[in-house]
Amino acid sequence: MRFLIVRTEIRTVADAEIAAAWTGGRRLRDEKSTPEPRRQVVHAEDRDAALLLARALSAVGAVRAGRHRVKVLPIEEPAAWHQYRWDGG
Repeated sequence: MRFLIVRTEIRTVADAEIAAAWTGGRRLRDEKSTPEPRRQVVHAEDRDAALLLARALSAVGAVRAGRHRVKVLPIEEPAAWHQYRWDGG
């Protein structure tokens, strides 16, 4: 399985936004609608390589200071996509 290792900026959130999300029962951060800005993207062919790259990116000063975060995202193999039918059949 392949992986993407992504270093993103952490968006700051105002106290009013936190309160509104808490009372409204919604998520504060929704990566599907408004993803965090990407700073660096790296590709790895296996899990061990992905974790090694993630550790290396975690040593960046902005990550250690809490301004950026590192995410490891699995990517499905294209062959696995063919087993699903999107037309409802």
